[in-house]
Amino acid sequence: MKLHAESNGKKHEIELRRDGDKVFAKIDDREYEVEASEPEPGVFLIRQDNKIYETAVVASADGKKTVSLRGIDHEIVLNDPKRLRGAGNTNEHADGIAEIKTAMPGKVVRILTKPGTAVEKGAGILVVEAMKMQNELKSPKAGAVKEIHVEEGSTVAAGDVLATIE
Repeated sequence: MKLHAESNGKKHEIELRRDGDKVFAKIDDREYEVEASEPEPGVFLIRQDNKIYETAVVASADGKKTVSLRGIDHEIVLNDPKRLRGAGNTNEHADGIAEIKTAMPGKVVRILTKPGTAVEKGAGILVVEAMKMQNELKSPKAGAVKEIHVEEGSTVAAGDVLATIE
């Protein structure tokens, strides 16, 4: 997975690959091999060279993430260039139905809302686990949840429609 990141006014290219508990990361021109686990939501243990680092990650509604490491908070904005290419106009879903789809195969671990619920743009709708990472899928627009097409525990394929918002 390739991402663009911005932190403290600096832009970085990130490439991530996971193999079991091992994570291979290339940030700009530096490469890292670490072991990572998430013992509780938003808390990660990262092991590198027999040292263990605990990090906490808090996401805000505007897409920014605050990562706390060694007592220092780092504000980070991550962008997936693949999603940016298909993002379209910000008003693309203003009228009509918006679909929430998976980007990769995984398992639905939590449904955060139910049909008929009014939601704001960016509100969490459901959580899918893929490659041992949990991803909260959010509403692309303000509206109402029309339909949830899956149940907790369901296995989903890349591109499956999980929910619709109108």
